[in-house]
Amino acid sequence: MNQTLLQAAALIIPLILAIVFHEVAHGWTALALGDPTALEKRRLSLNPLRHVDPFGTLILPGSLALAGGPIFGWAKPVPVNRWRLRDPRRGMMVVAAAGPASNLVLAAIGAVLWGLSGRVVGVPDFAAMSFYYFIKINVFLALFNLLPIPPFDGSHIIEGLLPQGLADSYSKLRPYGFPLLIMLLLVVPYFFPQWGLVDRLVQPPVLWMSEHYYALAKLVAGV
Repeated sequence: MNQTLLQAAALIIPLILAIVFHEVAHGWTALALGDPTALEKRRLSLNPLRHVDPFGTLILPGSLALAGGPIFGWAKPVPVNRWRLRDPRRGMMVVAAAGPASNLVLAAIGAVLWGLSGRVVGVPDFAAMSFYYFIKINVFLALFNLLPIPPFDGSHIIEGLLPQGLADSYSKLRPYGFPLLIMLLLVVPYFFPQWGLVDRLVQPPVLWMSEHYYALAKLVAGV
């Protein structure tokens, strides 16, 4: 297998795992807080086929990786009915936060496993590359999804923190979330590279947090 295919596999496999666990974390948290919608729709499975969106999970991130751009994607959203939650306002905040939280936990698990693999002789380079991307992708997904732009998780958290009147006004942005996202992520950076949302706001904390996870891996490895 040539280097390009190895790199693609080392990117796509961790991305699928990160996105699937992210979505399932939303569903399990919603179930714990009273909303069984995801369970009823059979979306609490870790089977990737139930969650993968061909474009958002495979084609888009793969294309961005080959083009050297920021790697992001999405899965089919796990259905959550906020009105079935015992406390719709606070419950939706917790459900939203569960996705990014799961990615940070996965990054920590990946760091520990990478460190343990470093104690084994003969571990292939592909494994190290996969762990490296697994950590970085999970950290990126966690922080990227905390942006307060609909439909990201951060928008639900902000909506729950705002006074009810402001929250109602803020929620009216939700139908325009995807066009706004395309504008901020693709159009603005194309015409004004210095204003890139990902480069200026997301990448610095991603790099900072990733370095701490890599340091954890080295600690476990005894380096």
